[in-house]
Amino acid sequence: MSGSKSLPRSAVPAVADEPLGLTVHSMPSPQALGAETGRRTVSGRWKMIAVMLMCAAPVIASYFTYYVIRPEGRSVYGELIEPQRTIPAMNALTRDGVSVPMSSLKGQWLIVAVADAGCDSLCEQQLYLQRQLRESLGREKERVDRVWLISDAAAPPARLENGLRGATVLRVPSAQLSQWLAPASGHTLAEHLYVVDPMGNWMMRFPARMDAAGASRAKRDIERLLRASASWDEPGR
Repeated sequence: MSGSKSLPRSAVPAVADEPLGLTVHSMPSPQALGAETGRRTVSGRWKMIAVMLMCAAPVIASYFTYYVIRPEGRSVYGELIEPQRTIPAMNALTRDGVSVPMSSLKGQWLIVAVADAGCDSLCEQQLYLQRQLRESLGREKERVDRVWLISDAAAPPARLENGLRGATVLRVPSAQLSQWLAPASGHTLAEHLYVVDPMGNWMMRFPARMDAAGASRAKRDIERLLRASASWDEPGR
């Protein structure tokens, strides 16, 4: 067009051609891919095995306990009580004359002896075996209490003081005791030791006039009960 001036060629900035930059990533080799896949597969299998073992652990433990630790567990020395009898809603008296509910005995395994306060030779033998049974349980003994239920109103003799340390002594009339405990046919309450679970259920009765050999078998019964309840029963009330 007229009147317009064209710029000289030297005034136009030159744009240099720049090469296009490309980053080239090498493809993994088939050998490397195979090794990585193998590592992941092995790791996944170990994780799966670990999960399976965790799930199976209780079953494995129960089979080991049943077949290895106590293969004799199929026999029971004490007589299982069916149906079990729960502690009745009644009160007892402590040795100081304080009234307490019988339900206060709940929360521990109990080995129970019954006798009048005079405590003849049979009574002393029962209290001795009761104490020995608990002590023989070792560290598990803290889950078990000794209980002597006195069936009359007399005072226990002083000669029993040392042996009764750590025991629970309550006075309960025999008429009330019969609502809960019972002897085998032809025997009396005082001839047996009784086992009560932490929920207050009388669930086992050992044979009348048990001797030291019988007490050894009774111990095995108590140990089985403690093992069976280990997952939910703890020492103390």
